[in-house]
Amino acid sequence: MAGPVQFSLEEIISMLLQRVESLAASDENSKTKQNIIYRVLYKKGILTDDDIMASVKEEYRMLKELGVIKEEPAEDVYRTITDGVLQWVKGDVEGIKKSMADYEKKLQEYAREEAKKPRIEVAGANVLNQLDAAAANKRGKLII
Repeated sequence: MAGPVQFSLEEIISMLLQRVESLAASDENSKTKQNIIYRVLYKKGILTDDDIMASVKEEYRMLKELGVIKEEPAEDVYRTITDGVLQWVKGDVEGIKKSMADYEKKLQEYAREEAKKPRIEVAGANVLNQLDAAAANKRGKLII
């Protein structure tokens, strides 16, 4: 009778990382194929700008009915999402680059705003114990 197989934590993590990498590659492959198909449909006139807008709205209506989101986005959000999809479908490289640069600027602005906000940091139990011990040596009480 064979004994139990043992794996080290490192082996398990390695296997999981390989699986995640495989899934990521498969996902990218699927996205590439979908983009190609969407471009063919768009160029042949089977898929239109209005079709994409209607599909975006339908997606968010379904998400609302399923309870995934509380309310549907505003019309300008629908337009932004549709424009982003159309950039990929049309192969608008310059538009995509501009959108990515705008997004990067927004992220940097958000990070700067977050850095300005006051923070509350929580010390671990070992740090609090060290502070209590230090305060006890000075015959004082640590006030938190």
